[in-house]
Order: sequence, then structure tokens, then C-alpha cells
Amino acid sequence: MDFGVVLQCDPPAARTVELARQAELYGFSHAWTFDSHLLWEEPFVIYSQILAQTRKIVVGPMVTNPATRDWTVTASLFATLNEMYGNRTVCGIGRGDSAVRVINGKPVTLATLREAMGVIGALANGREAEYKGTRLRLPWNPGSRLPVWMAAYGPKALALAGEAADGFILQLADPDITAWSVKAVRAAAEAAGRDPDALTICVAAPAYVTDGSPEHLAHAREQCRWFGGMVGNHVADIVARYGTQGADIPAALTAYIEGRRGYDYNEHGRAGNTHTAFVPDEIVDRFCLVGPAREHIARLEELRALGVDQFALYLQHDAKEPTLRAYGETVIPAVSGHAEARLG
Repeated sequence: MDFGVVLQCDPPAARTVELARQAELYGFSHAWTFDSHLLWEEPFVIYSQILAQTRKIVVGPMVTNPATRDWTVTASLFATLNEMYGNRTVCGIGRGDSAVRVINGKPVTLATLREAMGVIGALANGREAEYKGTRLRLPWNPGSRLPVWMAAYGPKALALAGEAADGFILQLADPDITAWSVKAVRAAAEAAGRDPDALTICVAAPAYVTDGSPEHLAHAREQCRWFGGMVGNHVADIVARYGTQGADIPAALTAYIEGRRGYDYNEHGRAGNTHTAFVPDEIVDRFCLVGPAREHIARLEELRALGVDQFALYLQHDAKEPTLRAYGETVIPAVSGHAEARLG
């Protein structure tokens, strides 16, 4: 299993770059960021510095969208980074949340997302793409390579991920919902004539390592409660479309938003949100990894058995460096295993 870290582009940008640099030293393979141009700084500028100050780490948005950038611009950004730093990028993409809602926009349709992934993927992988009635390509970097991973929750979105994306991103770490989602994505891939095992499966969620005391657990839950509110934005869209029992959607995903009363994007993705009190401790414990290191290891082993290839931990809380250190020194070695030098 690979490990990624998800960062916010809060100023100073040097802090984001330094956290990504530390993550690589602790064994993380990916550094992701939010992509919401009014709430935080521009991530693609920061990616260039992360890549310049690291050796192997792969960067990308968790997640971008087809609405706030022209698709050819998005492809060009990735292809430029690939030319400069050697194909160390990944495109996480979805229908759009904070970046579009803050400017009174709406998430794009799945049909638009499918088309956008096709254009971005083709151009940033050295191929031709048809865009607005014209055949286009990026002639200056035919060797660019960019995997496109799609974030999804609902049945139709999961199907699209299986049919058209190189990877699938699930932004929560509940094993039951993970099992249901991965099954749906792989079934769609197989029905489309693709190899379902070729898709990369990424689970992304906050992680907070505690000392085992009830007091520290309570504090960690408060630091991670914001995540249930963020996921609730997408779940609310699913409920509006399918209802709480439609399309065989697990109640574990939909039931908790009954108490949801609006959402303030000024506090999006931030610990201590004043509008996420509706998120119960049970959801924090299921959606996030909160507790002593041994409990993180056990959950990660469970997720790996379900086919998860990468766990990307959100670092939006007050224990950024301690979490990276705990993962680097304890969790990642335990999950990755240790190869023996002497074999016989």
C-alpha cells in the first residue's frame, strides 16, 4: 500500500512545501492538495516548488474540477510539470465542490466530467483530443504521462470511474462503504471491457494518532469532525437524487446527514468548524482514522484487503508533524512490512 498526504494551500506556501518534503522523508509517495482558488492559494504554483525540493514524490489535486479551468489549460499545467520534473503528477478530479460553489456555480454533470477526463487525459499523455470541434495536441511534451483518478460517491459516479478513469478516489475510510464502492467501480470497469484490477483504488481521510487516553481521543475527534461535514456536501447531493434508500446505497453513507443544516464554505476543510456539530462521534470514527497507531494499522490492513492501493491522509488538524512522524516511524513500516536481508 502506498501512502499520500493531503495538504491545504494556506499561506505561507513554504509551509505546504515543507510538509510535503517531510512527508517524502517519512515514506509517503504522494503529496495532494485541495484545489479551491478563492479559499486557498493556487496549487499548481506550489506543486512546482514541491517537485523542485523533493526527489520522487508525486503531486496532484484532491481534487480539481472541469468548471474553474479550461480543460486544455489543466492538461498544459500537468504536461509542463511533467516536462520539468519527470512525470511526477496525478490528476484527481471530480464534479466540483467548494471551488465552484463559492462562486455560486454548480458541480458539472457526469457527462461533462467524462468528456473533460477524456480531453485532459489525452492531451497530458501525448495524444490528440477533440475539443470544441477541433483536434488538438500538446506538441512540446509527447512524453508526458498523467494518470487521471476520479472521486465519486453515488452509483452513477462510481460507474463512470470504473468506465473511464485510471483510478478511483473515495474520500472516507469506512470499510463497509469502501467495499460497496470498490465493488461497484470494478463491476463497471469489467462491464466496459476493462481490467478491473488495473484501476488504482485510493482511500482518503483524516488521520490523527492519539496516546490511547479518552481525553486525547475526544480532542482528536473534534479536530477531525470537519471531514464529516465536507463529505456531507456530496452525500446531500446523493440523497437529493436517489433518496436515503434508493439505488442500494448504504445507510451507513446517508443516514447521518439528517441533522445537517447548511454549510459555510468559509470554514471548509478546517478543524473547529461551527457548522459540523451534526456529525456524531460514530461517523468521525468510521470515516477517519482516529486512535492509537495500532488501530490505524488494523484499519489500513482491512482496507488493503478490500483492494485499496493507497491511503491518503488529510492533515487538516493541529498535529501535522506528529502525525507524519507517527506514520513514518510506526504505521507505514508496519503496513508495508520488513524484508529480511538474510534469506536462508
